[in-house]
Amino acid sequence: MAVRIEDEVRVTAADLVDSMAEARLRVAAVRYKVEGEVRQKAEKFKTHVSRVAGEAKSKLSDEARFIKSWIDDPGRTGSVTPSSPFLARRMASFVDPAIPGPVIEIGPGTGPVTEALIERGISEERLILVEYSPEFCALLRRRFPRATVVEGDAYALSTTLAGHLQEKAIAVVSSLPLFNRPPAMRSALAKDAFTLLVEGAPLIQFTYSVISPVPRKGSGLKAFASDWVLRNIPPARVWVYRQAT
Repeated sequence: MAVRIEDEVRVTAADLVDSMAEARLRVAAVRYKVEGEVRQKAEKFKTHVSRVAGEAKSKLSDEARFIKSWIDDPGRTGSVTPSSPFLARRMASFVDPAIPGPVIEIGPGTGPVTEALIERGISEERLILVEYSPEFCALLRRRFPRATVVEGDAYALSTTLAGHLQEKAIAVVSSLPLFNRPPAMRSALAKDAFTLLVEGAPLIQFTYSVISPVPRKGSGLKAFASDWVLRNIPPARVWVYRQAT
């Protein structure tokens, strides 16, 4: 009898040890899973913070570049901040990516409209960026290595693009501060731009003003003005010009 009780106690103790070991294994497995999920979430959060910090730093750098450019030559820069993504997307919305051919952007600055055009579906290889500032040109070449960046004067567009444009473009997208130039020069720019465009293609220009940046009297152009983009500093609107048929 005593031997049997001793054996039962021994078996019960062994079962208890096995149960405790199994419980410890389960706890360890749960702990490992939880720690893994925590590590994974921490890495995601760290990546997110780094990305946001990088974007903020890039934005601040772009604004600093614009301020410096404006101080150096306010007549050419025309603004102390880049166009907002909302204005850039509004401008890009008037370009049809399904139509083959190059897109000319004049006065791209640090590239917010360029980015919007790419998001719209225009491949980098189709973009011809005409920028006067050597600093901005260097930045654009780093950011958009497959685009064609031409350093030169957009107010002599045909001359500046000689040898760079192999076929007529499907749009000219302009962020130039046109109101810093006299009406005759603005009209000449528009006239020159349409010589580089296929029939029916638009000249797209934003402005902070309530009136057309391209003088319309005697221009032979049809014009459309968008609604105001209020999420831009200052608020702006987009004018789209086409040659009247």
